[in-house]
Amino acid sequence: MDTLKLAQILFPNLDLTVAEIEEKYPPRQLPAEAMVTRLAPSPTGFIHLGNLYGAYADMKLANQSKGVFYLRIEDTDEKREVPGAIEEIINGLKYFGVNFDEGATIEGEKGAYGPYRQSERKEIYQVYARELVKKGLAYPCFCTEEDLAEIRKQQEVLKEQTGYYGKWARDRFLTLEQIEQYLAAGKPWVLRFKAMIKEGEMASIEDGIRGSLVMPANDMDLVILKTNGLPTYHFAHVVDDHLMGTTHLLRGEEWLSTLPMHLALFKAMGWEHPIYCHTAHLMKKEGEGKRKLSKRKDPELGLNYYRSLGYHPLAVKEYLLTILNSNYEEWRLNNPEADNDEFVFSIDKMGRSGALFDLEKLNDISQTVLLKLSAEEIYDFVLAWAKEYDEEYAQILLKNEQIAKKAFDIGRSGDKPRKDLIYGAQIAKFSAYIFPETFTITDPYPAEVTKEDAVTILSEYLKNYDYSDDNDAWFNKVRNLAQDLGFAAKPKDFKKNPELYKGHVGHVSGVIRIALTGRTNAPDLWEVQQIIGVEELSRRIKNAIEGLK
Repeated sequence: MDTLKLAQILFPNLDLTVAEIEEKYPPRQLPAEAMVTRLAPSPTGFIHLGNLYGAYADMKLANQSKGVFYLRIEDTDEKREVPGAIEEIINGLKYFGVNFDEGATIEGEKGAYGPYRQSERKEIYQVYARELVKKGLAYPCFCTEEDLAEIRKQQEVLKEQTGYYGKWARDRFLTLEQIEQYLAAGKPWVLRFKAMIKEGEMASIEDGIRGSLVMPANDMDLVILKTNGLPTYHFAHVVDDHLMGTTHLLRGEEWLSTLPMHLALFKAMGWEHPIYCHTAHLMKKEGEGKRKLSKRKDPELGLNYYRSLGYHPLAVKEYLLTILNSNYEEWRLNNPEADNDEFVFSIDKMGRSGALFDLEKLNDISQTVLLKLSAEEIYDFVLAWAKEYDEEYAQILLKNEQIAKKAFDIGRSGDKPRKDLIYGAQIAKFSAYIFPETFTITDPYPAEVTKEDAVTILSEYLKNYDYSDDNDAWFNKVRNLAQDLGFAAKPKDFKKNPELYKGHVGHVSGVIRIALTGRTNAPDLWEVQQIIGVEELSRRIKNAIEGLK
C-alpha cells in the first residue's frame, strides 16, 4: 500500500509538520539530575485522594531536583466530561497546597510547553498520527459497534483472547481502493495503531517503583484517534510526555495492564519513554482484610470530603507523606519542628503493595499539626472553612472572635498539651461549650451527687466565686466547699473511707464543670471561666440550678 498517499487522503488539510512542532518544543534546559513530572487528571470526575497522593510525590521530586512540575488537563473524552470539573480540579489542588511551575490555570495557562489542555492540541496529535500512517504503523478502521460486538462474540465462542488484533483486526487488511471507497461513502472511521510483534515477544521495562517488569508485548491494534479526530489517552499522553519533556511518570498500578501499549507507541515514534513509576493502590481496612478505596463506596476518597469537613491542608499533606515514603515517620520523629518540604523524597521508598489509608491516623496527625499552629492561625482557618460550609458557626466566630481564640488556645502549652482540635466540623462541635449561642448541657451530673446537693453546690459556688482568684485560690475554694458539704477533700480519702463521705472533691468540681461546660470532658475549668466572664458564668449557674429543681 502507498502509505504516503493514504496519509494525504486521511489528513488532507494538515499543513503543520513534525519539524515545526519539535522546534516549538525544544528539550528543556535543566540540570542533568532535574526531574520533570506532571499531574494529568481527566475532568470526567472530580479530584480525589489518589490524585493528591500522586501530586505530592510529583511535586516533591520536581522541586528537590530543581526540575519542573506541571499540570496537564486530559480533556479529550468529551462525552464523559463533567461540567465544572476542571475548575474543581485546579482549585482543589491549590487548596491542598499543590503548586505547579507551569500548566493549566483558571485564568488560562503558564509555561512555554502548552497548550496544557489536550482538547486544544488536536492538530499536534494528528500530525504525529499521520507520521505513523506514513510508516505503515497506523490505519483507518471503519468497524461499527455492531461489527466489534460480533468479533467479540466469535472470539468468546472459540475461547480466544478478545480484542482487535491479528487476524481479528479486520480493517488492517483493507486496500487503498477500499479505504477510498469507504471515505467517499462518508463512513466514519477511527485510526488504529498497527501492532507489529513476533509471536511470544515480551516487553520489558525498569519501573521506578517496582523494578524490572517483563510482560507480553502489545498485540492489540488500539485506537489512537477517535472519529472526532481527538486522540485516546494512550496516544495523547505519549505525544505530550515527549514534547513536554516528562522524565518521570507516576501513575496508579491500574495502568500496568496498558503499559505494553504505551511502550509500543513510544518505540514506534522513535522516542525515549519516561521512567514509569506505578504507585500502589490506596487501601482501607474491611473486616479482617483490606480492599481498594472505591469512588462508589468510600466518600473519603473524594478530596471534597476533607475540604467540607475542614481538615487543614497541612495535616492532609503530612499524613499522605507518611504513606508515600516508608522513612518519612522516622524523619519526622528526628525533625519534629521541621517543615515537611525539607524532607528528601525518594522513589525507592515508595511501597509496591497497597498503601493502607487510615482515617484514625489522619485525625491523630491532624491533632499534632494543629497543635503547632497559633490560636490566631486556627481561628483564621476555621473561620474561612465555616464561611463556606457552616455559615451559622461563622457568624458565631465573628461575633466572639477573642473568646474563640482564647478557647482554641486552652491547654496547648506545657509538657502534656491537650490535642482537642482535629478539623473544622469537629472544632465547631467541640467548641460549642464556650459560646453563649451554642452552649448546652449534654452530659449528666455525677451520679454520686444528689440533685439537692448539686443545687446547693452551685448556689454556694456562685456566692463565693471571684473572677480575680488565680487557679490555686479558686480550687482551694472548691475544696473547702466540698468539705463543708460532706465530701472528701481528696479522692484518695474517699476511696479509703467511703462510708465517711458523700463523695469527693472531684464529684463537686464535676457538678460545676457540667453546669459551666455542659460536658464531662472539657478543657481546664478555671481557664474556661476566665474566658466566658462573670456575667456568662452567673447565667449558666443560675440556669443549671433551675434545671435541677
